[in-house]
Amino acid sequence: MKSHPLTLTQNIMNNKGLNRYVITITLIATLGGLLFGYDTAVISGAEQSIQNNLVNGVGLGSFAHGLTVSSALIGCVFGGLLSGIFSNNLGRRNSLKLAGSLFLISALGSAYPEFLFFQAGDASVGLLIVFNLYRVLGGIGVGMASGISPTYIGEIAPGKVRGSLVSWYQFAIIFGQLVVYFVNWGIVTGQSPEWVNDIGWRFMFASEAIPAILFFALLFYVPETPRYLVLKNNEEKAFDVLSKINNSKEEAKDILTDIKGSLNTTETSGKLFSYGKTVVIVGVLLSIFQQFIGINVALYYAPRIFESMGAGQNASMVQTIIMGIVNVTFTYVAIRTVDKWGRRPLLLVGSIGMAIGMFAVALLAKNGVLGIWTLVFIIVYTASYMMSWGPIVWVLLSEIFPNKIRGQAMAFAVAAQWLSNFFISSTYPAMIDFSGPLTYGFYGLMCVISAIFVWKMVPETKGKTLEQLENTWL
Repeated sequence: MKSHPLTLTQNIMNNKGLNRYVITITLIATLGGLLFGYDTAVISGAEQSIQNNLVNGVGLGSFAHGLTVSSALIGCVFGGLLSGIFSNNLGRRNSLKLAGSLFLISALGSAYPEFLFFQAGDASVGLLIVFNLYRVLGGIGVGMASGISPTYIGEIAPGKVRGSLVSWYQFAIIFGQLVVYFVNWGIVTGQSPEWVNDIGWRFMFASEAIPAILFFALLFYVPETPRYLVLKNNEEKAFDVLSKINNSKEEAKDILTDIKGSLNTTETSGKLFSYGKTVVIVGVLLSIFQQFIGINVALYYAPRIFESMGAGQNASMVQTIIMGIVNVTFTYVAIRTVDKWGRRPLLLVGSIGMAIGMFAVALLAKNGVLGIWTLVFIIVYTASYMMSWGPIVWVLLSEIFPNKIRGQAMAFAVAAQWLSNFFISSTYPAMIDFSGPLTYGFYGLMCVISAIFVWKMVPETKGKTLEQLENTWL
């Protein structure tokens, strides 16, 4: 897996003249995605210990357990909304530093929530609340990073390879999830259940401090984006950054002129809907469809599906290995093709593939057919998502919003994404109880509608500068 980004980097550098400077700052920015994946997945290995130590210890039941496991999602919604405020006022780079700080505080606080105010080993409602507050802080960091990291990469990257570079963000998310699964496995290997229950879960949360510190420290070596610098009237520094990115002062002058023109235009203000409602609606709907097509159901509840196929106690390991390999492989497919084929073709192909996968799972489940074919069509669905709606939505969100409104529009889109994530994930058990296999048919229908939405409303952005794309909405 490690060879994939390196191979891609070499190909881009050889074929398109992209310098190491752009590659380096992009990889640093994608660490925000790695922490996104790490933070959202770390709870998987610790949730039983959390239930035993913090929830059951004070006599609370499944509702409190579920709220504790998902509390980070609450922070994600707020972080998404706040990302626009911080991005526009502190800058893209400093806002990412703030997100990194929140990751670090959350990691250490979640690992030892008793710090200062409580006695280790003594469960209490207050301790449970403090633990959840630390998880919410981490969620705010995730929400901020999910809005700002793609924006940063999109504003830094040259137009010809912007799609590939922003797609690395999605790769970093799933790679972070994969890393934490192995970290959790390494922590518990050879240890007794009692040790894991008492101490091991703390190491799981604390392990996030390592990439958080790395992310925060490396951000001191990346520049602010040229678009933000021009927005703050620092044109000289913006020119320097553009010159380094494009290896050409002449090209930097042309791009700087376009950026200034887009920001100085009197046709629009900096208000959210100053370019019309369509661009904001398209961005929000991209985020909503990315969740309503059911990907988190496939990822979160795959063990339950595999258990019904006879996987038994090994269900979660089967899910981790299969989904991990599929996720990494087909996200890499998107990275290699997004700037060749374009955004719309990948989204349309992905929607069709996902619809086939979900409708097939619904039909098989309806007829009581569980086995290898169910697994095959889950893989068809997941692979189709990972080569399309997973990475490409991040690419489009980093591209379609005009310079003047990018920070606040991105914040609305990301907040809508996290709310949709929470809604779809939390309603799945009830939908299964109510409609059984028809639930998968609902997600298949969403895939069909997503294809129609892309066909009718989503513009192609391949190969265009961010400033050229603004004309789409004027």
